[in-house]
Amino acid sequence: MIRKFAAVPVLGTALTAAFLLIAGTFPLRAQQTPDPAQPPQAPQTQQPATQQPSTQQPSGQEASEEEIGAKRKTKPILYNKYSFNVGGGASMTSGTTGQFVRGGGGVAAVGAARNYSQYFGLRVDFQFDNLPLRTSALELAQAPGASSHVYSLMGGPVINIPASKNWGGYIVFGPGYFHRSGKLDSSQVIPGSACNNFFAWWGTCFNGSIPLNKQYLSTSQNEFGYFVGGGITRRLTPKFELYGEYRLVHASGGGRTTDFRPITVGLRW
Repeated sequence: MIRKFAAVPVLGTALTAAFLLIAGTFPLRAQQTPDPAQPPQAPQTQQPATQQPSTQQPSGQEASEEEIGAKRKTKPILYNKYSFNVGGGASMTSGTTGQFVRGGGGVAAVGAARNYSQYFGLRVDFQFDNLPLRTSALELAQAPGASSHVYSLMGGPVINIPASKNWGGYIVFGPGYFHRSGKLDSSQVIPGSACNNFFAWWGTCFNGSIPLNKQYLSTSQNEFGYFVGGGITRRLTPKFELYGEYRLVHASGGGRTTDFRPITVGLRW
C-alpha cells in the first residue's frame, strides 16, 4: 500500500515536467513563425560609400597626348609673315634698248613680301634703273649729253627654296608697270626732219618726223610688261640675310620696247 502511494508523487512530477516542456515549446515556435498578415521585410543592403573625386594624376599616355596638343598649339613659325628687302646694283641691257643704252647703269630697289608659308608668298618691288645712253645714241640724237631712266613697279609670286640653315634661294616672276623718261641736254637735229631709229625708240617721233615744237628733247612714256628672276640668300643674323638677285625685264608700249637685266645685292629681313 505504501509503495502505491509513493509512486503517485513520482508520476505527478513527471507529468508536470512534460507539461512545462510542451508549454514552453509552443510560444517559441509562435515567435519564430512569421505572421502571414504582415508583409515580408526587405533585406537590408549596405549603402555604398560616397565616392570622393579622384585626384589621381593622368596616366603616361594621357599626359603625353596633352603635351602633344600643347606642342601643336605652340608650334614655332619657321618664316616671317611679312618680309622686306632693300638693295642696289647695276643693270645690263638687251634687245633694242641695248642698241642705245650701255650697261652699268645704277639700280636702287625696295620691296615687301607677304609670306603664306615657308615656301610661298607674294612680293612687290619698286625699282629705279638708270639707262645711260651710248655715245652712238648721242650722235644719232646730235646731243652732247642726256639722262635716261625707268621707274618700275613689279609684283608677283615668290617661291622660296631653303637649302640649309644659312643658305637659300628664291624665284620671282609676274607683271609690271614701267615708266621710262629722259631728257637731252640739247640737240642739233632739224625739227621736221625724218626720225632715225634712236628717236623712234626715244618716243618723240610724230608721224615719222621730228616735232617742230622741240618736244623731242624730253620723253615720258608708260609701258607694261613682265619680269622673271631669282636670287640667292645667305643668313647673317637671326633677323637679317644678304641676297643677290638677277632679273630679266621686258616692257612695251606705243610700238617701243624697254629691255634690261638688273643685278641687285641687298638685305632682307
